[in-house]
Amino acid sequence: YVLFATEMWERFNYYGMRAILVLFLVKAMAFNQNDASQVYGSYTGLIYLTPLLGGYIADRYWGNKRSIIAGGLVMAIGEFVLFFCGHFYDNAALAMPLFYTGLGCMIAGNGFFKPNISSMVGLLYKKGDSKIDAAYTIFYMGVNSGAFFGIVLCGYLGEQVGWNWGFGLAGIFMLFGLIQFCSYQGLQRTQ
Repeated sequence: YVLFATEMWERFNYYGMRAILVLFLVKAMAFNQNDASQVYGSYTGLIYLTPLLGGYIADRYWGNKRSIIAGGLVMAIGEFVLFFCGHFYDNAALAMPLFYTGLGCMIAGNGFFKPNISSMVGLLYKKGDSKIDAAYTIFYMGVNSGAFFGIVLCGYLGEQVGWNWGFGLAGIFMLFGLIQFCSYQGLQRTQ
């Protein structure tokens, strides 16, 4: 249940931010649709490329837990940088560096977080255990739940209240998931 909830909040963060990314670029940052789509495509491509590096570092040096914590923290920082970008979007000299820094943090953090939390589900069971399929089914229910609620809530806040609040909500829930994961890890060490 801890990995389910942690992944759910991370997917809330990721898909919530993605839901408003192109809209933010077009409506607030005055990108044309083509350029905004190219930024979105590059971001998405790098999101799927960086887990190769994050998984390698976790396997060789940090381990799964440390990589999840580092990745989650870097993603939360990225969302809060995007929060400030969304607040200062009318000042391009300030907003553009904030925007690309926030996206870079999201990309790097995802590289450490994503491959390691999924592999931790598999580590909960012995090889050949029939419960592993059910565990991944439940785990991916968390993925889908987080994605749905992130898109709806961050999308609504971003468009109706302010872009910064859409990014901020995503960051808050990423921190919430990270705190929940770390708290459980501390409890586990004391038992």
